Amino acid sequence: MTHPQRIDLIAGVILAAAMMVHPATGDDTASAPPDSDFLNRVLTQIDDQHRGDSSHGILEMKIQTRNWQRTLEMETWSLGREHSLVKIIKPIKEKGTATLKAGQNLYTYLNKTGRTIKINASMMGSSWMGSHFTNDDLVTETRLSEDFNARIVGQRDWGKKKLHIIELVPKSGRAIVYGKIEVGVFQNSLQPAYELFFDEDGRKVRQMVFADFRQSNGRLFPHKMKVTPLDGSGEYTSLQWKQIAFNVPLQKSFFSVHRLKSL
Repeated sequence: MTHPQRIDLIAGVILAAAMMVHPATGDDTASAPPDSDFLNRVLTQIDDQHRGDSSHGILEMKIQTRNWQRTLEMETWSLGREHSLVKIIKPIKEKGTATLKAGQNLYTYLNKTGRTIKINASMMGSSWMGSHFTNDDLVTETRLSEDFNARIVGQRDWGKKKLHIIELVPKSGRAIVYGKIEVGVFQNSLQPAYELFFDEDGRKVRQMVFADFRQSNGRLFPHKMKVTPLDGSGEYTSLQWKQIAFNVPLQKSFFSVHRLKSL
């Protein structure tokens, strides 16, 4: 499935870690008007919370399936939206395996065999490192602020805080597999609390929850994210930033196939 936000969760987060374009401070009032400009500002902030000029960080990913559990620690670099590199540093048996995103091209270096593989179209639907993200998730550039029609449909409590509930419906002609996405946004900080994905028949199929909102280099963003398929399996993939720095000196030449082998 094409994921509408790249934990860059993946690339949305995994490969495109970076600065927030509109960093929230937590001091916003809860009375922001639910007009189109307000919605565009909120959705743009969510789109860009983990990408931007450049970044370097350490990210932990935990994967739980029906049959096994796996934890990976990764070092990540990113430059804008087009260039990202991630290298596994733990566990030892996986150390050195790396993935490079350069535009719409995706490469994986397998340290055990010394092989570099370019991910072709037939491999895009495959799981990335056994997680609940696919190779396609890492290169897809779908944006909530541009590819969906948005409207506020209500409010709800989230612990002791209030959320705006935003409904997103794909615009005509967009190649998006979801029939609808529901986004809960904190009214005080305009940070995302969750994203809930529905199929074309209106069934809930996947949920992403954000947590551990902390400042890094003066920017507030969630340091933890968890993606859960809503099929009753109990499976999930979680992501946690252990370190992250923004505006680091990086050049496009750093993001090369040669670099995959030399890191």
